Amino acid sequence: MKEAASMGRDSSSDQRQKNQLQMVLAFQDESRSEAPRMSMGGTESTVAKRSTESPAREQQLVEEVCGRENCKQALARVKANKGSAGMDGMTVQQLPEYLKQHWPAIREQLLSGAYKPQPVKRVEIPKPDGGVRKLGIPTVLDRFIQQAVMLVLQRRWDRTFSDHSYGFRPGRSAHQAVEQAQQYIAAGYRWVVDLDLEKFFDRVNHDKLMAKIAERIGDKRLLKLIRAFLTAGVMEDGLVGPVDEGTPQGGPLSPLLSNIVLDELDRELEQRGHRFVRYADDCNIYVRSQRAGERVMENITRFIAARLKLKVNGEKSAVAEPWARKFLGFSFTRFGEPKRRIAPKAILRFKGQIRELTQRTRGVSTERMAEDLARYLRGWLGYFGKCQTPSVLVGLDQWVRHRLRSVIWKQWKRGSVRFAELRHRGVGKNLAAQTAGSAHGPWRLAQSPALSIALPNVYFDSLGIPRLADGS
Repeated sequence: MKEAASMGRDSSSDQRQKNQLQMVLAFQDESRSEAPRMSMGGTESTVAKRSTESPAREQQLVEEVCGRENCKQALARVKANKGSAGMDGMTVQQLPEYLKQHWPAIREQLLSGAYKPQPVKRVEIPKPDGGVRKLGIPTVLDRFIQQAVMLVLQRRWDRTFSDHSYGFRPGRSAHQAVEQAQQYIAAGYRWVVDLDLEKFFDRVNHDKLMAKIAERIGDKRLLKLIRAFLTAGVMEDGLVGPVDEGTPQGGPLSPLLSNIVLDELDRELEQRGHRFVRYADDCNIYVRSQRAGERVMENITRFIAARLKLKVNGEKSAVAEPWARKFLGFSFTRFGEPKRRIAPKAILRFKGQIRELTQRTRGVSTERMAEDLARYLRGWLGYFGKCQTPSVLVGLDQWVRHRLRSVIWKQWKRGSVRFAELRHRGVGKNLAAQTAGSAHGPWRLAQSPALSIALPNVYFDSLGIPRLADGS
């Protein structure tokens, strides 16, 4: 009753709410924020670690969503993640000022259960192995609210998830998932049941998902809000269409909801005693023989269809030896102790991206090209630098610099780079002229001593292009 009275006082004065908002959400000075870290102290069983919430507290989750610290964290996360505008065209940069002006009304709608999200904007991005991935981009306001909801639910739910689940969870990463898979292989489980769920995010059953969520929370306003996000509709080619299944990729809430759906799969695999690793909808189960793997594949495929109402992609799933498959961009060596290596497809994608960033038809300066390339290489190295095959990194590093010498030489031939610049970099006139008259193409010429002198590795270092391996 005290809180109800407090809510009434808050809504009695828009000015007071506006002042409160400006104090609560320090919009202009937020720094980048990460998801809350889970406590590393103590160990808990992987089965049923839910904490008991009082019914009164469970009825006040929307108040927690709208709370001061929670909104500050949510806004910081949205600003840090950046992202495109939704269907209303509002940008992340415009969001803080919009919230300062309109938060009292938005907050009242959330507290009363009347808030209605806008449809998401459909965009398609190409998949590395062909086809397209459909993303649903919510408006930045809806992203902010989804983020605020996600933070509240994550604090309650994360500790209840399986220890075998690594995707979209604070304190967990893809690297940890790959390392756990490596440990299973080293322990003698040298066959993998590699499961790929077909169009998982597009085919989640809304009623089944909402039933799972209702088991965990009792605030009917929040349940109504989550369903509203699921059914908000999609704008495609200027038209808004309904949505009756799926959790559109692109919103902050979608990854958490995916873990709710697949938590049932995790519990089933645990109950059967399997050794497995799951990252979002990528799930690998490790067994000792091909026969055991085929039996597990058949049984789990049937379970997923019957209980989760989802379908295993037969073309992308397989029972195989781990070094013949890829998991989160990595694979493993075959002989001796298994080592993490970069999957062949990931190397092909890397080279394709480098070619795109360095193609001469981009029409950018060497400095701009180097800046874009350095940004990509730092991100790539931050992920794939965890491999245990340094010779591969050395080879890729040499390939990148070979590519750069070839591209810069072609620019010189076209007049984009002046001869005086090459001479300033240490190439004698006669040597440059001799190379220029060669019948070899730019790729072969990139291996010549002339270009190695003109464009040494230290020159690329000076442009800020990071090396992929020490001493390369």
